This record gives sequence, C-alpha cells and structure tokens, in this order.
Amino acid sequence: MGDSYGSGTGAGDYEPGTTGSCFRSANSYSSVIVDELRQRGKRVKFTNVTCSGSAIRTLRESFKGEPPQFDALKRDTKVVMLSIGTGDIDFAGFGGLCIQADCSGAPATAIKGLLPGMGENLKTLLIDIKARSPRAKIVLTGYGQQVTPSENAEGVPLDPICDSQVFSAQERVDGNQVARELDATLRNAAKAAKARGVNVLFASPYVNSVDLRPEFEGHSLCQSEPPFYRGFDALAPGQEGIDAVLHLNQQGQAAMADLIQRRIPVLATPASL
Repeated sequence: MGDSYGSGTGAGDYEPGTTGSCFRSANSYSSVIVDELRQRGKRVKFTNVTCSGSAIRTLRESFKGEPPQFDALKRDTKVVMLSIGTGDIDFAGFGGLCIQADCSGAPATAIKGLLPGMGENLKTLLIDIKARSPRAKIVLTGYGQQVTPSENAEGVPLDPICDSQVFSAQERVDGNQVARELDATLRNAAKAAKARGVNVLFASPYVNSVDLRPEFEGHSLCQSEPPFYRGFDALAPGQEGIDAVLHLNQQGQAAMADLIQRRIPVLATPASL
C-alpha cells in the first residue's frame, strides 16, 4: 500500500496500464522481497495496490480510477508494506520548488509545520489498518536523503541536477533537514501506534533520523556513483518524466528491500502478503 516510493516510481519495468499514473514497478522493494521469498520456496500471496501520488486520505477512496487501497486489506492479511506521508505535506511540490526556485528558509519551515498533523493522521491510519487486518504486521518505510548535504563528489559522473544553480548549498542543508524530520515523524507515529497495540515495524534509510544506514550511505544524488535516487535523467526522452525525479531508482529500491529483510525477520518466513 502507499505512494510513489512504495510503487517504485523511477525504478522501471511498470505493471501494464500503470505507466503515467500509478507507476507500479516490478523493481519496487515489495516486489523484490516477494520474488526473493518465492525463489526460496515460500508460498506468498501478494497484492500490490500502491499508486504514485497517494496520500493518507486517498487510501480510503478511489484514486486515479482505481479502487480504494483499503479494499485490499483482509482479515487474514499477515503483512502490510506501507509507504505514505509525502503526499500529505506536498513533498513533491517542495522538491520542485528546490529545483525551480529556492526552497530554503521559509518554505522549509512551512513544510516542517505540516509534519505533526501528518503524523497524527498516520497514527490513525495504522490503527485503522489493524482494525481491518488484525493479524497483520505493518512494515512502514521511510524516505531517506535524496541529495547530499555536502559538496558534489569529485571524479565521478554527476547528474545535471547537481548543478549549484539547481540545488544551492543552503537548499541542500534545509532540504535534508526536512527529509530527516519527515522520517522522524514516521518513526514517532509508528511508536505511538505500537503503544496502542498495533504491530508496526519501521524501516528507514536513516539511523535514528540522523546518519544513513550502511545500505544507503554514500548513495544520495551528487554524492557518489551510483546514486540510489533519480535526477534529471528521468526527464530524458522515453523516461518517466518529472514524476520520477528525486525518487528511488532500481538500485535504491533493491537497497530498501535489503534493509527491510535485514531488520524484519518476518519477511524471511512463510507469509501471506
């Protein structure tokens, strides 16, 4: 369930009929995990209802001509993988502002002001998922660091998005503070839901919303080769376009799948997803 980071927007190999809309990718972290489970002989029933652009409220209603994602929740569902939150604070719009104008200062402060409300709505969502699927373990994923807060790496090919006229030094600092606080909000919502009896586990590229985990360290845009996020390469002819910019690429989705499997043992055992 969830948004573009869960659907795999930017990772290619999209489910027929979803290119240009939901962008459900066979390279998304959930699909990668399911494929690996099946290769190990596990019996897995998998339903993928993720859709690019989703927000917490849209999970309960028809969105982009598709049924409510909540309809996929069953009483016997054992695992729910969930990526959600950016659509509620217009994180994509914030990223667009960083690219087209200046997102440092007041815009960064404004988007951080939306995080507490999103966190409360997410806690309610997690509780509602438990009501629909009382046996389910909910795997909530974070978003990580799209652009390095430091200077561009030297001696490696860099995407044009790394030009200082696109992301200034201050935009990188303020933008990464937003990203860290976003993942911290998700983590806190997961903790609050657990206190209410929800079996929710949180997997984030961040360690305690500060440093990046080994799977993601050194792979933000402009930091090294290869990056785990899409830059302006997504705007090239035949590519996904603006929808994929600042999203995990195929390698980034594989790293997220690896992070989840390392941290959440349930995904190494037989399950119905």
